[in-house]
Amino acid sequence: MQEETAMEAQKIEVAKACLAAAYEGTAPFPEIIGRLMAAGFEGYLVDYRGNATTYVLPDGDSVVIDNPPSEGGVAAIFDAAGLADRVRWAQANPPDYSYGAFCSHAKAAGCAGYLVSFLGRRVLYFGRTAETHVEHFPQ
Repeated sequence: MQEETAMEAQKIEVAKACLAAAYEGTAPFPEIIGRLMAAGFEGYLVDYRGNATTYVLPDGDSVVIDNPPSEGGVAAIFDAAGLADRVRWAQANPPDYSYGAFCSHAKAAGCAGYLVSFLGRRVLYFGRTAETHVEHFPQ
């Protein structure tokens, strides 16, 4: 196995800290995106069925981190309208919001995962049948 460089270790720590901040509610989405971009990542993939998040670098290298468990499985039917409603809820950041709750709601809406592109400033949500819903970053 190849030995990690100090830079690789630093990127892994940034990714881990950002994932923890999302689940702990200690940093909002725009701040997390800023930290990841500053570390050199160009996006990430959340996989609810594999229970992991993969942070991707421009050269193709990636860092895979296990997600904390969230309630429920991925529903068979993809409900794009229901998912969009949960995205608006998350963006409003009301007192009852948590990332863990968002993940549970997303899975209940049939979301199997999502791809965040910093370059494209969008999030592509996908269902078990590869149906998709795209959300652009708020301005």
